[in-house]
Amino acid sequence: MKRFILSLVVIFPLLAQAQRHHEVGLFAGVSNYHGDLQDKWFPDNGYRPNVGVFYKYFMNPRVGIRLGANYSKITAADSLSDIAVKQLRNLRFESKLFEMHAGLEINLLPVDRERAKVSPYIFGGLSVFYFNPYTDGMNGEKVMLRPLSTEGQGMSQYPDRKNYSNINVALPFGGGMKFFIGKTLMLTTELGFRYTATDYLDDVSKSYVNQNELFQDRGRQSVDLSFRGDELIGQKVPYPDYGYQRGDSKANDWFWYGGLTLAVYFDAFNNLNTYWQAKCPGLFGR
Repeated sequence: MKRFILSLVVIFPLLAQAQRHHEVGLFAGVSNYHGDLQDKWFPDNGYRPNVGVFYKYFMNPRVGIRLGANYSKITAADSLSDIAVKQLRNLRFESKLFEMHAGLEINLLPVDRERAKVSPYIFGGLSVFYFNPYTDGMNGEKVMLRPLSTEGQGMSQYPDRKNYSNINVALPFGGGMKFFIGKTLMLTTELGFRYTATDYLDDVSKSYVNQNELFQDRGRQSVDLSFRGDELIGQKVPYPDYGYQRGDSKANDWFWYGGLTLAVYFDAFNNLNTYWQAKCPGLFGR
């Protein structure tokens, strides 16, 4: 403990003297998902646009705090799976995702104007996100899945199955490579994973419930959309028996993204216009 405290006493003055900077920018890329309807990390399908904004404050050229918000969509379908039992289940979903995240970022090389211009980096933190899975109904209409209780969530017959929340948390982590362009711009490539605290991004987690009880409590649409094997042409697939596995409840869902960020690098917020004139005179006619 004494050594740890002594290390802090030595390190903190160095951090205070190190060059601090801010980064504010935009992210653009693609998102995908890993869960009960998609068991491949980098599949051939299901990619959707992801856009976001972020702010980073670096206490020194290596260590910084990052904040941001992202908007994207995830989707998957059993019909695209190469697993026969999933094809017979024939489920599909989409969900919009809005995420706010915070964390710590570490440059493996000390990035600033006078030192390293290129560096790999890693990050980790915590995020809060909103999701709301939906699918297409029997007539092609958009149907929100959560109110249907497709696995008996919220039904008195299944007290152990609570309704899942549309707001949840995740552990973000990942890394990338950053490139200093001139003295003002920072370009990065980034790959980030989110391990969520829910298994219902896709509305699939546990086992099938009794279809008669589901029909009485939630109606015909809930039964129709909890199992869609009977929609397959040329196959007679009966509704699964009560307790038959529908998803893998032992593993929570993930989503991830990859893309590019473009940021403005500057030392201080105060008098930013003067700062840009000093660093980028060509932009201001000098």
